[in-house]
Amino acid sequence: MTRHWTVKQAPRLDGHLALVTGATGGLGYQTALGLASRGARVMLAGRNPEKGFAALARMQTELPGADASFRLVDMASLDSIASFAHDLAQETDRLDILVNNAGVMGTPRRLETADGFELQFGTNFLGPFALTARLRTLLCAAPQGGRVVTVASLAALSGRIVFDDLQARRRYAPFRAYNQSKLADLIFALELDRQARTHNWPLHSIAAHPGWSMTDIAASRLGTKQGLQERLTRLGAIWAFRLMGQSAADGALPIEFAAMAAEARDGGYYGPDGWGERRGHVAEAIIPPAARDLAIARRLWAVAERLTGTALS
Repeated sequence: MTRHWTVKQAPRLDGHLALVTGATGGLGYQTALGLASRGARVMLAGRNPEKGFAALARMQTELPGADASFRLVDMASLDSIASFAHDLAQETDRLDILVNNAGVMGTPRRLETADGFELQFGTNFLGPFALTARLRTLLCAAPQGGRVVTVASLAALSGRIVFDDLQARRRYAPFRAYNQSKLADLIFALELDRQARTHNWPLHSIAAHPGWSMTDIAASRLGTKQGLQERLTRLGAIWAFRLMGQSAADGALPIEFAAMAAEARDGGYYGPDGWGERRGHVAEAIIPPAARDLAIARRLWAVAERLTGTALS
């Protein structure tokens, strides 16, 4: 791996088509900006058109001439994902890069997606699973094989896949559900790599995490209750992120490395190299034992196929 990697070290991506979900702000926007800076034609996907077009305007200001567009897709709706994938297949015969970045974090009470899934599990894991499944043909048609980057989190280290209550109907805790969803993302990325090798798909699956990055999602979800103690906890957590974490631009570097770098390894997992992987330069990240468990991976894969009505194997 190139020491102290930056986007300027990535190869040119002229003629490449890239899709970044959750790209109207934060890590997704920074990743899309990095891809566009190397010449890729970038689709910024999100569920809010107002934010989407504002992000496009911002990108044109920061990177005049960027080849970018906004695409409407709600990762909390399987119908929206299916409709988006169908329309994209009418527009192009290939997709070079897919960055599964969109997500929600720590909703204070249990909410559900349009399909009745717990919001974090549905949006953070099942949505990207379904999108990747529906775009696999386009990804495999890319000349160099499509690259799928799934954004995990340090929260995966604390995650556990609770198969007898995946939707947290019996017991809901905001960050327990979030941790499970991000562990599921990491498991998905690693299993997708194994499936690609097993089936000889021309597809590259890589995972990344941003460390502690001060993004809108972090600021809005750290300590969401309104009592004095909770407000103080939120304020302390935000300051901890600022002191021991890093900016969204720096947090996006491992994701951009996974999406662009020639050195990025199939089945690899990348994050910051600093203390606790909270901040720093791009490096190999620690994979928790649960993410390496093949029995868990195969069971979760089967569950995802059943719940989303899509097949990726």
